[in-house]
Amino acid sequence: MKTLLLLLSSVVYFTVTFAEKLSLEECSALGFSKDNLLCSSCALLPGYDLDILKKHCDSCCVQGSSSVQSESGANKVKTYAKAVLEVCACKFPSHPQIKAFCQSDLPKKFPTLTIKYIGGQMPQIKLYEEDGTVAETLAINKWDTDTIVEFLETYLNNAGGQESNDITDSE
Repeated sequence: MKTLLLLLSSVVYFTVTFAEKLSLEECSALGFSKDNLLCSSCALLPGYDLDILKKHCDSCCVQGSSSVQSESGANKVKTYAKAVLEVCACKFPSHPQIKAFCQSDLPKKFPTLTIKYIGGQMPQIKLYEEDGTVAETLAINKWDTDTIVEFLETYLNNAGGQESNDITDSE
């Protein structure tokens, strides 16, 4: 009986230990954005042969949608005032989807998006708050064009507005 109780307590400990949610800092250190990571996204990882990331992803994700409570009590997705897509054109051969996005008319759909060409920069998107502070920095080197568009439509304040955005070259 003692052995059975010991085994049962070990199983419970193992389950609780690995079902434990990680802190914001721990998730950031692992490359996850805890505030915006949906558990449904973690479920997709095995389809991309990224099973190794699933355990940590599950420990950092949130159920449901990435939302905040509005004053009316309804859930709404947290949006940002501005986004800057930073990339080096020298990285385009190894990131054809980023190149396709940057050189297409798609960026014109996002008036608060700036594309900034910086020498040697791996593709990333920086999201800015209203006061101009960087809220999030996300590596997008594995994203395809549709993912970039969907992300910007979801997280930019006035996505789909007028057609005026900046493209700068810092190389």
